[in-house]
Amino acid sequence: MQSADVVHVIDDDEAMRKSLALLLRVAKIEVQTYESAMSFLNALSKIRPGCIVTDVRMPGLSGIDLLKRLQQTKLNMPVIVITGHGDVSLAVEAMKCGAVDFLEKPFDDEVLLAAIRSALNARATEAAQNANRAGIQEKLGTLSNREKDVLDGLVAGKSNKIIAFDLGISARTVEIYRANVMTKMGASSLSDLVRMALIAGVFDMDRSPDTAKSR
Repeated sequence: MQSADVVHVIDDDEAMRKSLALLLRVAKIEVQTYESAMSFLNALSKIRPGCIVTDVRMPGLSGIDLLKRLQQTKLNMPVIVITGHGDVSLAVEAMKCGAVDFLEKPFDDEVLLAAIRSALNARATEAAQNANRAGIQEKLGTLSNREKDVLDGLVAGKSNKIIAFDLGISARTVEIYRANVMTKMGASSLSDLVRMALIAGVFDMDRSPDTAKSR
């Protein structure tokens, strides 16, 4: 993390903006807040490098819309998306649009700070990325066919109940397979698991949750 790095917080909820700004300042991380994605985009030419923390559900331009706009610019800045409970499919879409991580509310302050520091410190080389991809693919090779089916559903943003319905098994059985997948992949969270699958390139990043098919 460079001393000049700034965390750009985008959220239409004023209380959340102030809370996050206070947390970051106490952690001695410079922060700039914006009440909307558009206000951030309007300031794009003047912002300093760092990372972006944005809510996914906002009036006007959503966090997903913002990610798509950023893909059209030359701005190379990691984005962490904050989602509400039950917004896993939106979080998956956000990661497909370039977000490096997502956090589900309510989240622990230290989890957010760790995600931000990780994003600010990210300087992966091409060699490291290739090694990471190879390692993930090796772990994927240890999954059973049914575990891959469950992983497929998770990456598509489906709930345990929907995956269970698609596969003709109980939701409890899906939970067991999901736990096995997390263990075998060495994933610490759902976002970590989704990121691994996308990095490995095993799943179609353009596929939507509605059109995903279980194998």
